[in-house]
Amino acid sequence: MLAVWVRLLANRTKNLLQAEFNYALSYWGIMRFTHLPTFVSVEPANFCQLHCPECPVGMCSHEDKENKLLTIEQFRHILDAVQNHVHTIQFYFQGEPLLNHDLAKMIRMAHDVGLYTIVSTNAQNLTAKLAKELVYAGLSRIIVSMDGLSEESYGAYRIGGNLHKTLSGLGYLKTAKLESGAHIHIELQCLKLRTNEHEWPLLKRSYKKMGADSLTLKTAQFYDIRQGNPLMPSSTRDSRYYCDDNDVWHVKRRVGHVCRRVYMGIVVDVDGNVRPCCFDKGGKYILGNLLTQSLTEIWNSDRAKHFREAVLHHRKSIDICQNCTE
Repeated sequence: MLAVWVRLLANRTKNLLQAEFNYALSYWGIMRFTHLPTFVSVEPANFCQLHCPECPVGMCSHEDKENKLLTIEQFRHILDAVQNHVHTIQFYFQGEPLLNHDLAKMIRMAHDVGLYTIVSTNAQNLTAKLAKELVYAGLSRIIVSMDGLSEESYGAYRIGGNLHKTLSGLGYLKTAKLESGAHIHIELQCLKLRTNEHEWPLLKRSYKKMGADSLTLKTAQFYDIRQGNPLMPSSTRDSRYYCDDNDVWHVKRRVGHVCRRVYMGIVVDVDGNVRPCCFDKGGKYILGNLLTQSLTEIWNSDRAKHFREAVLHHRKSIDICQNCTE
């Protein structure tokens, strides 16, 4: 067993070092991908209970697509494909992960092969029982989204959600952590919005009392930004965007030719499709399918090479890159 762990650690470390070196070369315009992904985001569910106005899943009606859950068998196949190379599995993409009743089992499988595991959730389904299952499964980190300290501010973005459920979920996680002695990190995340900006000072003072270990105040992403958005914070200092002299809004970060995400990770959706990064919400740049192809085959495919070349030489023309902060 020790020999297996040593081999996994050696393979992952070697792959990470190669990835970092290849990424550094991209600053000189050199495209080299002799490594494989160092982390993977896996989508446990492609649907959600909420209707957040700037979320592709929340904006569409539930009738627009088939609700799907990743199965244990599918995840086992994905895990077998990536475990020799990645150091982290993120159990989230577009849908709500906790809607998958097998999530704790998947986390346990990843934990048992020494992978760092992360879940991001709206916590609406986070019961005391489920919190205990996640913690005892060996979950490394959980991000709980809570965009307000009152039902009014919370509901302005998390449409259909309940603030009390989120706060209860945080409490359940804290209790399970203390009872188990686990080292899980509980992160509370709040989007910076005009509707909750008056609550940030109180949030900074009180997040630990709620059960969180850390607080992240995150700038919000908006899709149609040219004319601004009423949810944008009152100060551009707290936004991803700025307004020019013609009252047109733009992303602050200037899109360059290098992209760390393209070098380091992939996204595997609920159907097993591999996407180059989390900004490919619509699946426009699917590179292959990990349920029917090997990771090496997908990573070195013509589709992957063409996408990377486009990022390296024409990134400003790639639509999914235009709202990226990378």
